Amino acid sequence: MARTGPVAVIGDALIDEIHDGEGVRDVVGGAALNVAVGLARLGVSAVLVAMVGDDEDGAVVREFLQEHGVRLVATAAPNGTARAVAVKSEGEARYTFNDAALQRRIDFGGEAAGVLDAAALVVVSCYPFDRDETTDDLLAAVADPADRLVVDPNPRPALMSDREAFVRNLDRTARAVRLLKLGDEDAELLYGSGLHDAADRLLRDGAGMVLATAGRDGAFLATAEGRVTAGIAVLPGPVVDTIGAGDSTLSAITAAVLRSDVQGIADVLYWDAALQNAMTVAAATCRSEGALLQLP
Repeated sequence: MARTGPVAVIGDALIDEIHDGEGVRDVVGGAALNVAVGLARLGVSAVLVAMVGDDEDGAVVREFLQEHGVRLVATAAPNGTARAVAVKSEGEARYTFNDAALQRRIDFGGEAAGVLDAAALVVVSCYPFDRDETTDDLLAAVADPADRLVVDPNPRPALMSDREAFVRNLDRTARAVRLLKLGDEDAELLYGSGLHDAADRLLRDGAGMVLATAGRDGAFLATAEGRVTAGIAVLPGPVVDTIGAGDSTLSAITAAVLRSDVQGIADVLYWDAALQNAMTVAAATCRSEGALLQLP
């Protein structure tokens, strides 16, 4: 059954409370929110399914999404809107999260169920795979995952209560996904291996495609038939920060997956160009402060 609804993005939407040499400031964030907004900036209609409370922080998140043309389906948030406190020192950030973030769980009933059923693609980012019941919820909610499901586990140690459970649940999810994104640090944290070995493992488990990102070493797209690689794109101007680079890459590749379905194109030249474009989008994002996807 072909679905033509907006891309549904499932995951986190929160307020980042940043402490650094400039003081304290609040920024709307969350990996899933970044991907949904990134898709919208690339001209792809997107709906975000996330826990957002009816509180002051929730109002800020709603206003931000409305500004960027992303529809929000807010599921029950008994602990209010998630908030992350990031304390930056010497270029590094230490994160702590409030109870809303630590106890996050998406309710896939009601409006969310209709959105997921109609979505051309379903993208999941920064999801609580460390709990069996939340993974069960996700797998039960998404029909035809091998055709439609795109997953970025985006593991964060400060949010992960059980690493072994996270790996186990990610592995069973990966058995039937269209695409799975993994970073080099994710591969080390989850599997204790390099990125190529982790990608091979996920493909053997059944993932249709793996998007592997390695920071300054570029990225590759791998399938059982082979892979294409791309280095980081060189653009004018200095790198301001790397926040949002991975989310921007995923947004660009998700848009390419959608175009591939519409145009019926999926050859190696298509994916090589798609990956090169994603690297250019990521490079542009790195030349602006914050996670908002930037177009070169």
